[in-house]
Amino acid sequence: MTPRPIAQILDSNVTWFVSRLLITFMFWWEGLGFLIHFGPSIPILNILGWQPAWLIPALTVLVLLAGSVLVLIDRYLWLGAGMLGVFTFLTIVLVHRFWAMTGQEAYQNRLESEEHLAVIGGLIAISMISHFRRRPPA
Repeated sequence: MTPRPIAQILDSNVTWFVSRLLITFMFWWEGLGFLIHFGPSIPILNILGWQPAWLIPALTVLVLLAGSVLVLIDRYLWLGAGMLGVFTFLTIVLVHRFWAMTGQEAYQNRLESEEHLAVIGGLIAISMISHFRRRPPA
């Protein structure tokens, strides 16, 4: 059984918001950074060289910010978390290709991939929590 003071913290709407703010931090922070510095971000974000060159960076900013907002406002949280989760998985496949690297570069990218998987798990968890919080009490 959870001690009462801990249960009160876990039931708190403030705690629920802070958890969503923290799980999305890396997404909205990077999204804002890319948006503010959009021009210089184009060559960084368009690593596949697709045309037009601005399209992938624009979609990246859209996914990072829209997904974060949906999670933060707890409306269609599952959709926002899904957007961010798919984006995060794609960064493993497209950017952190540790299986095609060697040495320190492979090691660093493997660690980043493992962290990304943990974030995806957190996004799944907050989707479940949002779903359960909306259920009427039994």
